[in-house]
Amino acid sequence: MFDKLFGRGGERPAADPHALPVPRKKRSGTYPLRALGDTRVLALVEAAGTGDWAAVRAALAPFDLGRDDQVLGELADLDGVQDWIGRAAEEDKEHRATALLISGARHVSWGWEARTRARAVDVTPEQWRVFRERLHTAEEQLLEAAELRPEWVTPWRRLLTSGRGISLGRTVNEARLDAALRRDPLDLETHVEWVSYLQPRWNGEPGEALAFARAAFAGAPEGHRLGCVLAVAHIEDWSESDRDNCLVTPEIQDELLEAAERSILHPDYERRPGWQQDFNVFAMALSLASERIALPYVFRELGGALTEWPWRYTEEPEKMYARARRNA
Repeated sequence: MFDKLFGRGGERPAADPHALPVPRKKRSGTYPLRALGDTRVLALVEAAGTGDWAAVRAALAPFDLGRDDQVLGELADLDGVQDWIGRAAEEDKEHRATALLISGARHVSWGWEARTRARAVDVTPEQWRVFRERLHTAEEQLLEAAELRPEWVTPWRRLLTSGRGISLGRTVNEARLDAALRRDPLDLETHVEWVSYLQPRWNGEPGEALAFARAAFAGAPEGHRLGCVLAVAHIEDWSESDRDNCLVTPEIQDELLEAAERSILHPDYERRPGWQQDFNVFAMALSLASERIALPYVFRELGGALTEWPWRYTEEPEKMYARARRNA
C-alpha cells in the first residue's frame, strides 16, 4: 500500500535541487526546518533581513506571492521587516502591491506577537491596544493590495486572520472567505484559517469546523494538500477537548489514514517548498489518534524535520514531536 509514498512503481521522489542541507540534528533526532527547507526561500529571507528591497524583489522571482501563503509567511514572521517595508511601498510604485502585501501580512503577525498566545482574560489593555492598532494597519494595506491585484488570494486569506482578531463579525469574514475561495477554491491556508475561525473559542459551534473540513476534503482531487485541513480540524478538536485521548477511536484513525493516503501519501502529491509542514500536520494528528499504519511512514519521510506549526498547540513542541516519533 505504501509504495504510493514513493511514487508510482515504488521509486522515491526525485532529489530536490533547491533543498537545504539537513543540519546537525539534536539528541532527539530532530531539527527545526528553516526557510521551508529551500535555498531560494532562504535567499529571500536573508535579503529581507537586511532590508534590501531590490534583493527581495529579485529573490521573489521563483515564487507567486499572491498565491503562495507559505512563502509569504516566511516574510510575515520575520522581525524587522516592519521597519522598512512601508518605505518600499511608498517609493516603489511599480511593485507597491507586493510591498503592501508583505507589510500587511507582517502587521498581522506583529499584532499577534503583541497580543501573545495568552488567554483573552490575561491580555493587558496595552497589549490589546497595540494588537488592534497593528491589525488595523494590516487591514488597510491588505485591502489596497487586493484592490491593486484582484487575482491574488493571499491578501484575502490574511484578512481572515485580521478580521478574526478585531472581531469584524461573521458576515464580513464570510465575504472574505468567499473572496479567497473564488480565487482559489482549493487553497489550503484559507481553509485552515476558516477551521480556526469556526472553533467554539472564536465564532463557531462544536462540530462545525470538522464538518467544514470534511466537505472541503471531499471535493479535493487525489494528491492535493487540501487533505491537511481534515487533520487540522481533528487537532483543533483535540485542543478544545478536556480528554487527551479524544481522537483515539477507530473511526478517526480510519478517517485520518484515508486522508493521508489521498493527499500527502498519494503519488500525485507535489513536494513544494515547505512540504514538511503538511507531513508535520499529519504526524501530529495521526499520533494523537494513536494511528499505527501511516504514522511510521510519515515520520520516516520527515527524517526529523520539525515545523513550528502545528506542534505549537502543545506546551513542549519538540518533546512531543520526539515522543511521537519514537512511538510511531
